Amino acid sequence: MSFYDLNKEDRMKMVNTIHHQILSDLKSHSTKSCILYFSDEDTYIRKAAYLAIGKIHKVNVDLKEEILNLLDELFESKNEKIRQTVINAAGEIGILNFSPIEHFMEQGLSDSHHSVRNAVIGSLKKMGEKNPLPVLSFSKKYLHHSNQEIRREICHGLELRGRTHPQDILPLLKELQHEKKARIRNTLIHVLGQIAYKKGCLTIVVNDLKNWDNKEIVMETLKEIIDVHDRYKNFSELTQAEAIVFIQQFFPQI
Repeated sequence: MSFYDLNKEDRMKMVNTIHHQILSDLKSHSTKSCILYFSDEDTYIRKAAYLAIGKIHKVNVDLKEEILNLLDELFESKNEKIRQTVINAAGEIGILNFSPIEHFMEQGLSDSHHSVRNAVIGSLKKMGEKNPLPVLSFSKKYLHHSNQEIRREICHGLELRGRTHPQDILPLLKELQHEKKARIRNTLIHVLGQIAYKKGCLTIVVNDLKNWDNKEIVMETLKEIIDVHDRYKNFSELTQAEAIVFIQQFFPQI
């Protein structure tokens, strides 16, 4: 039976059980429960496990080192679900304290399995939203990495911070404006589009784009921004028509 086959009360009981069993593991220097839940086929059970790690790390000062040792050990697993959950657990810790888990993000960027790499993107998003300074510093180091997939992951990982503080990430995104690889260019355009429809962001994004050298990618981005204002019209600050009027003040050719 999967997590969401249970009723709300039983789901809460399961979450508490997972939390207490992982806490017991940590206190007894065991990995039994963690391996069980980190490798579960149900993504929501794995989520309950990595959220438990984050909560335990936050309130149990005496277990911080034990948690990091546990994650180090589990990250050596051949099971990609375990490695994926380690990255997500590390991301929960990194929301408050990035430096102890930075090495997980570094290694996860080039993991052999896409689900682990995607977990890095998700973790960078949630950490960057709440703990931006070290995450942005980390991201900047990899913007021009020789591995194109790592460059793409870093670009995508900036998205959530950009939705509330676009000024923080636009200088980093600007560094990718001359990117040759289509996959990364498309991610860059996607991230800019996802930022621009949020409250207060369109003005900041468009004003920044005025100073970009690569006019081709600017035009592609503006088209995406206009399209996003239609696709997400129920969530956009402006209507598509209002967005077009604003953009054409600076880019009349669009």
